[in-house]
Amino acid sequence: MEFAALIALTVLIGMLIILVAIAVGKQKGEISDQLEQKEEDSAAEESAVKASTAKKQKQQRPRKEKAQQQTFSHPLLASSLKSHSGNVTSLDFSSNGKYLATCADDRTVRIWSTKDFLDRDHKCLRANVELDHATLVRFSPDSKAFITWLANGDTIRIFKMTKKDDGSFTFKAAPEDFPQKHKTNVINIGIAETGKFIMSASTDTNILIWDLKGEVLASVITNQMTNSYAAISPCGRFVASCGFTPDVKVWEVCFGKGGEFKEVARAFDLKGHSAGVHSFAFSNDSRRMATVSKDGTWRLWDTDVEYKKQQDPYLLKSVPCQSSEGSRVALSPDARVVAISSSCSVAMYSTSTGQLEEEFHGVHSEEITDLRFDINSRYLVCSGDRAVRVFHNAPGYRAAIQDMQAMLKKAQNEGMKQRLKQQIQEAQSALDTVLTAPKD
Repeated sequence: MEFAALIALTVLIGMLIILVAIAVGKQKGEISDQLEQKEEDSAAEESAVKASTAKKQKQQRPRKEKAQQQTFSHPLLASSLKSHSGNVTSLDFSSNGKYLATCADDRTVRIWSTKDFLDRDHKCLRANVELDHATLVRFSPDSKAFITWLANGDTIRIFKMTKKDDGSFTFKAAPEDFPQKHKTNVINIGIAETGKFIMSASTDTNILIWDLKGEVLASVITNQMTNSYAAISPCGRFVASCGFTPDVKVWEVCFGKGGEFKEVARAFDLKGHSAGVHSFAFSNDSRRMATVSKDGTWRLWDTDVEYKKQQDPYLLKSVPCQSSEGSRVALSPDARVVAISSSCSVAMYSTSTGQLEEEFHGVHSEEITDLRFDINSRYLVCSGDRAVRVFHNAPGYRAAIQDMQAMLKKAQNEGMKQRLKQQIQEAQSALDTVLTAPKD
């Protein structure tokens, strides 16, 4: 009996030990699970902190498109126009000389007053390009409208400018854009000074002549393999193009006495470069043209010829220069100065001597997209990044003074001599003011 009780007691003690072991093991498992959960929570919290820190750093990192505008200075820099928030791709002066139009990939066209160029603040009026942006802009002859080439729409849109009582403008786009006709990138557009036609040119050697309502009057194939530039002459009679071939081709857009369109007839060629031509420019009276070529020269031509009698233009000057793909040439309206862009820099030359007069290096942080003189030959403007640089045309003042001094030596009439002396004095005073003007 005692033996049986001993066995029962032993079994009971063993069961108690087993139960205690099970309870301890379970508690250890719970503790382990809690530790693992704490470790996981800690890792998750650490990961969240890292992610939050990375996000803050990313937010604090300056975005490329909002990088600070490049600063540039030069004694002849009149002003920098900086209202655009995107890169400026094109610019144009109005025929009356009062306005400068610029367009950029910020979906706006800006209209600037040229009389404000020398002011510290440069106000401008903004025209919004709905659901698109303009890559090219050109004023109408009456300075009451402008046309744009739409980047995404691949077409022309006309904007009318209505003057308000306070002197500012409102802008209204035409109800319909021109139909899409070009198959490749458009390199330039323009409106004839006569108001009779609009021109658009694309890289695939095609030039279209439109009426003002968007009807195609003619299509010209340039046969230059690729077009690099095309433009309408200031007189509104000619359309010219250049490209892969080493010449510039010029056509006359002909109209009847009643104003009806007749034809586009070949007028003359500028021949003599040994490589493709980057671009060209006309003087204001279309009697001179300047070209810049891949052969490393710019040339000045006399285009005041009787081309209908097969008379060819005369080469007046051939001058070595720096050029690059996309180089632009500008000829001052009075044909006294040639400006050449090469990458981000600009050089100015005298057309009478061919001498290099001025150089502006690193004008823009990106390649120069457009280059023009104003109609009074007072300023040279260029675009490249978000700014438009406005330079005093000091070489133009100097050339004008030299021309008048030469005329003074030949003058016989006393009245003429006095007028020339007065004009020389005024031009010299204007040049002195430009060279001594305080800079921002």
